[in-house]
Amino acid sequence: MPVKPLHAYYVYILTNSTRTLYVGVTNDLVRRVYEHKLKLVPGFTAKYNVTWLVYYAQTPDVTSAIAREKQIKAWRRSKKTALIEALNPTWMD
Repeated sequence: MPVKPLHAYYVYILTNSTRTLYVGVTNDLVRRVYEHKLKLVPGFTAKYNVTWLVYYAQTPDVTSAIAREKQIKAWRRSKKTALIEALNPTWMD
């Protein structure tokens, strides 16, 4: 019997030189960050040049990824900053 491929979903945070934050969710992190960097999709990230990936977390379940995205979006900026700095203190892309 063939093995069903595992799915991966990502919650991610992008920023720019002024540390504007964008929280998103995707099933293909590399593709989605590429789209943001090249501004292939019009919207917030293209308008504000939000192209630096500073945080991501992976989950096998799309429902939990979306729930986590909504949770992070509801946080105060200070809590989002603390989340980023816990894993990426220098905000490196």
